[in-house]
Amino acid sequence: MKSPELEFFVHLESSVWEALVSGDAGVDESLLADNFLGVYSTGFAGRDEHVGQLVSGPTVQSYSLSNSRVMHLCPDTVVLSYLATWSRHGSESPARQERMFISSIWQQQHGVWRNVFSQDTKADA
Repeated sequence: MKSPELEFFVHLESSVWEALVSGDAGVDESLLADNFLGVYSTGFAGRDEHVGQLVSGPTVQSYSLSNSRVMHLCPDTVVLSYLATWSRHGSESPARQERMFISSIWQQQHGVWRNVFSQDTKADA
């Protein structure tokens, strides 16, 4: 059973994924801090690049998050780590799913939790 705290941060993270599924750049932008940094296999991305990927619509077709855990870095900052299994928008086969271990740092800024950092690590088959 997940703790209420873990469920809270998984819900926040899922909101980012839902924005990628729906293509909602406004929701994506609202969840990311101004100084957001993403570290991906393709390189670094700021908030504008993360949101910009939605200019042509959804990028994710489906996803699931598992093995979630949360760790406090300081009182207003946590890291949420989990395994994401997902498929790209337009993928015709569930066999084309990708798996990544992701760590996202969420920080409370002026009473609102925002994602300030995210790093993806490709999971071995």
